[in-house]
This record gives sequence, C-alpha cells and structure tokens, in this order.
Amino acid sequence: MKTKIRAFTLNEMVIVMIISTIVIGIAFTVLSLVQRHMWSIQQNFKLNTEFNRLEQALWIDTNNYSAIKYNKMEREIQFKTVLDSTTYHFKSDYVLRDRDTFHVQIEQKRFFFDGIKVSEGMVDAIQLNLSAKFKDQSIFVFKHNDAIQFIK
Repeated sequence: MKTKIRAFTLNEMVIVMIISTIVIGIAFTVLSLVQRHMWSIQQNFKLNTEFNRLEQALWIDTNNYSAIKYNKMEREIQFKTVLDSTTYHFKSDYVLRDRDTFHVQIEQKRFFFDGIKVSEGMVDAIQLNLSAKFKDQSIFVFKHNDAIQFIK
C-alpha cells in the first residue's frame, strides 16, 4: 500500500524562490533610496547649522561691541570695546572667529556705514552672500549707531 506524503512540488518551490528574490531586490532598492535621502537631509542640516551659527555669532558680536572696523588688506572684521575685542578672518573656504571656525564659503562681502557702502574702515552693517553650496543665502546684520560713532 502506497501512502501519499503531502509536499510542495519542485515547480512551486522555484516560483516561491523567484517571488522572494524579486521582493528582496525591491526592498534593497527602496532601502538604498531611503539611505541616500537621509544622507542628503543630514548634509542640508549640517550646512544650515553652520550658516545659522555664523549668523547668530555675527548678530551677537554686532550688538555687543561698540566699534566695528573692516580691514580690506587683512580680510578681517574687528569688533572692539574698551575692554574686549573679537576678530573675524575671512578665508576662501571658512570664516575664523578667534578660535571658532565656520565652514561656509563667502562669495561676496559688503559693508555699510550709515547706509553708505564702504570698502573698509568703520562699519555698522554687514552683508555676506554665501556660495551656491548654501543655496545662495545671504546674511545681513546691522546695529544702531550711538553718538560716539559720529564724533570722530
């Protein structure tokens, strides 16, 4: 007497393997796309964080120091009070503020005093245009002048 054992046929097993391979391939493709997207989000976040750090530091220094001078030869902005000073050095790939480094590329710098564009000397407003890497964003910081600025 022969007894039949219930089992899958070879054709059914091959079809299951083919379907499993297709599903796993699609899953890895989707995973790769998600990883690239997450990497892109991380890079944008990093760039925006650097941009915001520079803008915040400039706002704080602009409003904390009474005198701001730009030196064109040295490519630096110096913020001064009677007791303290801070200097920003503009390099090609970064901006150096004392011991702090901002990894941003400045395409164009404009400086103003009392609403008039100046190339160096006393400054009360700063406009920095960033590179295309930062989506051509710009920073504009200013301060209100006190009477000491106009006495000289």
